[in-house]
Amino acid sequence: MTRFTPAELEAARDRLVPDVIADGLRVLFCGINPGLMSAATGHHFARPGNRFWPVLHLSGFTPRLLKPSEQNELLNHCLGITNVVQRASARADELTAEEYVEGGRLLTAKVLQRRPRWLAVVGVTAYRAAFTDPKARIGPQERTIGDTRLWALPNPSGLNAHWTTATMAEEFGRLREAAQH
Repeated sequence: MTRFTPAELEAARDRLVPDVIADGLRVLFCGINPGLMSAATGHHFARPGNRFWPVLHLSGFTPRLLKPSEQNELLNHCLGITNVVQRASARADELTAEEYVEGGRLLTAKVLQRRPRWLAVVGVTAYRAAFTDPKARIGPQERTIGDTRLWALPNPSGLNAHWTTATMAEEFGRLREAAQH
């Protein structure tokens, strides 16, 4: 893993992390926003300690553990990644309510254009803020965007101590099962 100085990470705030997306995906995963390590590398969920890639593999979405630098291989499995908010930050709590709402609006337009079967928002708090649904819980949602079903997943950040890697993999696995039908 490349090491970055604090100044290099801070400078990454202005960089966009490109979507990994195509039309008609089985699942489009949606992070909250890029962290500084993701912005510095250009790869989603790049911070060491983030459990997204291990959980994706353990849940059966990928046949092997992918590295963040291999994110484009997700397209081979009809999977993709985007973010609710495109702006990079050190912590998600730096984002404003307005950014989440605007991110939800832009995400809705993206989903209507690309038409994935499922949109899986990785972080129920981000889902609630983006879609103004304060009572949403982890799991499948009643709401749809066109024909796209929505699922709120636990946040794989190492800071989310409420969920273990194993329990997250179970929830991701529930989505994988639903996405196969």
